[in-house]
Amino acid sequence: MPLDPALHARDLRTWHGSMPVTSRYTYGPANERFFRAIKEEARILGARCGGCGVTYVPGRLFCERCFDELADWIEVGPAGTIEAVTAVHLDLDGARLEPPALMALVRLDGAESVLYHRLSGVTAADAKIGLRVEAFFRPAEDRTGSILDIAGFRPLDVDGT
Repeated sequence: MPLDPALHARDLRTWHGSMPVTSRYTYGPANERFFRAIKEEARILGARCGGCGVTYVPGRLFCERCFDELADWIEVGPAGTIEAVTAVHLDLDGARLEPPALMALVRLDGAESVLYHRLSGVTAADAKIGLRVEAFFRPAEDRTGSILDIAGFRPLDVDGT
């Protein structure tokens, strides 16, 4: 059924009332290992394909290129390179963010895939493709097993430290 073009997009994002729904979300076997390493060890793991050598972050169960099972896990990063960057001006509820949040696709050292995450300690003018960054983590006592246990990515000094 086509949507009424007179509706405003804001009206489509809200459902008034309550729905008694309960669920349990699991990470699955691949992401369980990924998130446990972030939470417990402040390390980022990728799944490496023995067939074609591609390393995926977060890990997957099979290689998207050659369909081999991914059983080898290696540490990647925490440093990486920005592949794309954007400024996010609205939060999930449509409220304006001041200042806008800077988000980037980061290719971690040792991985072929990219991780989407927040940038910190850099201005929009300085957040450019090719900028070297590193992940930094929440304090151990504040980690919950979420991607937000990686607090963000900040620029590396020019000498790589």
